[in-house]
Amino acid sequence: MSEIPNRVCIIGAGSSGIAACKVLQDHDIPFDCFEASDRVGGNWAYDNPNKMSSAYKSLFINTSRERMEYSDYPMPKTYPVFPHHTQIAEYFNNYVDHFGFRQHIRFNCLVTQAEPLEGGGWEITLQDGSTQRYRALMVANGHHWDPRWPEPPFPGHFNGDIIHSHYYRVPDPYVDKNVLVLGFGNSAMDIASETSRVSKMTYLAVRRGFHIIPKYVLGRPLDQPILYYHLPNALLLRLVALGLAIQVGKVTNYGLPKPDHPVLHAHPTVSSDILTRITHGRVKIKPNIRELDGDGVIFTDGSREQIDSIIYCTGYKITFPFFRPEVVEAKQNDLPLFRRVFHPKYRDLFFIGLLQPLGAIMPLAELQSIWVSKYLLGEYTLPPQQALLRDIEQEREKLRKRFGNAPRHTMEVDFLPYVRGIQKEMRRGRKRPPTAPALIQREARTAEPVAHD
Repeated sequence: MSEIPNRVCIIGAGSSGIAACKVLQDHDIPFDCFEASDRVGGNWAYDNPNKMSSAYKSLFINTSRERMEYSDYPMPKTYPVFPHHTQIAEYFNNYVDHFGFRQHIRFNCLVTQAEPLEGGGWEITLQDGSTQRYRALMVANGHHWDPRWPEPPFPGHFNGDIIHSHYYRVPDPYVDKNVLVLGFGNSAMDIASETSRVSKMTYLAVRRGFHIIPKYVLGRPLDQPILYYHLPNALLLRLVALGLAIQVGKVTNYGLPKPDHPVLHAHPTVSSDILTRITHGRVKIKPNIRELDGDGVIFTDGSREQIDSIIYCTGYKITFPFFRPEVVEAKQNDLPLFRRVFHPKYRDLFFIGLLQPLGAIMPLAELQSIWVSKYLLGEYTLPPQQALLRDIEQEREKLRKRFGNAPRHTMEVDFLPYVRGIQKEMRRGRKRPPTAPALIQREARTAEPVAHD
């Protein structure tokens, strides 16, 4: 690899990409970061010019401030417990400037192809046709930007407006209209609650039952239960379930279908508003759509409602437009990786933030980047190939057993067990004998000029 520069390529400058930038800088690893937009923040940059942001105007984060901040850069105490998207975007901008690595991010640079080189390394092609080579590639392009529409499409024809939640921004277009929101994730809850304040009626079509978790459980932020860091995960899940049973009760009492899984055996649906909007009669629950019917919709229970607008909150596809499918492809949103980071075939390819935690992504992206940095510098060694593949399959089997095979749950992790697992693996890897030379050499830091009297 002597002809390949001693540099790492990072794709994306969202919350995971900037974490990778900062960590590589801390480890004196030379890198370039390519960002399709003119700003950092990714999904949290409202109306991002790259069209990849799903943020709506009223969006607040559903993990608490203390759980989502980076380890060495606390969020301002003036921020609320659950900050607004503008505050999150401000925080990311300040993070980049505080640690001084903005000059390493190339803005308005869309990566159109990432091609593995024979013998290792990657050739990166940009939108202007230029190419550059790197010894390693860190992918942080996010997974909430490529809308997944109902598959297969619902039969029939609809005369009104249909959008995906990715394109929803404000409730103004839905004043005095009959609105149908399809889905049961966080976006569906927020959008149904918001449109119900201006619509003639908002209907919420749900295909299966889910638990609804308010942002505060028994007087504390949902991700800050008592003894959070000291309890076994199984016991913690049982306590959360008990708290919900006391505070919320049965969702069937609100007309919602009975969940077919225990609490936190699906990605949590977090909302402090939706149950109130239901009890106020401003959101009406319907089963799944059977067919579109001109100026209305027929549901699987045979009922029909006149509908003006439909908003599909049906999630996102995990896609990498810069990879050829035979290089990397996440079929049905499933991309087998070692602990959600290391590709089993390409030992110089890493994914940062490609996971759906029961908690915040940002600290996990930071930890993943530290892990990768140790590997690049030869300070961590992966397990043997067979052990690595066995670990991947065991993790996938545990995931399927708990969450099923839905594309929505292919990347779920519990925050604390995931952190502990990576920390343990990093300790193990430091003790393994190296199997190859380090991929990257540290970059000598420029000495600060010495002042003379």
